[in-house]
Amino acid sequence: MPFVMSPVLALAACGTDSPSGSVSTHAAPGASEYERGPHNGRMLREGRYALELTIFEQGVDPEFRLYAYRDNAPIDPQTVNASITLSRLGGRDDEFSFRPVQDYLRGDGVVTEPHSFEVHVRSDFGDAVGEWSFESFEGRTTISRAQADAAGVAVESAGPARLVQTTSVYGVIELRPEAHAEIRGWLPGRIVSLNATIGDRVTQGQTLARITATDSLQTYSVTSPINGIVMARPATNGGPTGDGPLFEIADPTQLHAELFLYPGDMSRIAAGHPVTLTSVDGQRAFEGEIEFISPAVDPVSQRAIAHVHLDNPDGVWRSGEAVEAAIVTGITEVPLAVRTDALQRFRDFTVVYARVGDTYEVRMLELGLRTPEMTEVLGGLEPGEAYVSQNAFLITADVLKSGASHDH
Repeated sequence: MPFVMSPVLALAACGTDSPSGSVSTHAAPGASEYERGPHNGRMLREGRYALELTIFEQGVDPEFRLYAYRDNAPIDPQTVNASITLSRLGGRDDEFSFRPVQDYLRGDGVVTEPHSFEVHVRSDFGDAVGEWSFESFEGRTTISRAQADAAGVAVESAGPARLVQTTSVYGVIELRPEAHAEIRGWLPGRIVSLNATIGDRVTQGQTLARITATDSLQTYSVTSPINGIVMARPATNGGPTGDGPLFEIADPTQLHAELFLYPGDMSRIAAGHPVTLTSVDGQRAFEGEIEFISPAVDPVSQRAIAHVHLDNPDGVWRSGEAVEAAIVTGITEVPLAVRTDALQRFRDFTVVYARVGDTYEVRMLELGLRTPEMTEVLGGLEPGEAYVSQNAFLITADVLKSGASHDH
């Protein structure tokens, strides 16, 4: 697979035919200009000699492979010594030495992602020594601190985090059973007075109606068993008590959420688990815990009901409204994590952008546990490394605009 180098860092003038035993230092051409060899790699020439530089990654971790030529014909790799130094953003150097394998020289380490570095190659052909230096950048861009600040690009250091794992379900708010009452006459008779109407607030023990019993002709009082609001009043002055309720009273401060648990959720959720309820419009939230899970499952929907007590002293929640719920099912402390919103896609990788000075560069990540807020990092980023935590998509756009790519 060819090893693509992007625009050149010119270190020295390019020589041609070197005398025996001499050293010539070259600045290689840019990515759009360089010569490819028989293995589609980059050709580095020194007089009669040449090295073809490739990164091979089919079925193996990425590794350097060098093919040596004299007068454009392959030569025995055992007659050539070579070394490569990769200078990465942040000051780290990766050193590679080589040993002959079949018809090529194989590097002694993995070329880790990102493949973005300054490359320094040295090769000893016996009667000539070649040195080449060039840039090979990908997933990298430079943005001034002032521009980044103005765009809202925020940076923080990667470090330990507490990951709160949640399961999202839906539900509906209902009155608690004790917060609803249907008030009827004790004995059949005629209603002689009604003392409350729809919307009135009533207190426990307050007289709502007086009724004259048909049999005894005695008049008795009907009182409210709870504090609440009159939701309905089917009764009429002078009318019969009938078989239905005279009043319906509800206490809107005593609510609970009924959450719908399907079979895939039930094994992870238990009474006592913390839960956050959120209104459909996202403007209201309530933190509580699962107080009870029904032992029965609806035979049609195959769902069970979990109950969450909902304090509603200000009346901001209403019976019958739908809610979303995030139920905490686990809490894990991890040594290294990044904000989930910082994750971006680059080629086939999930990445964040490290920042060194005014330069931003991809870091390909190996990920573990993920929550909506934080994601565990298993590899690809160092503890304490500064990364873009907000508006990382702006860096992605700039990287794609710059065209720095991976082509080997």
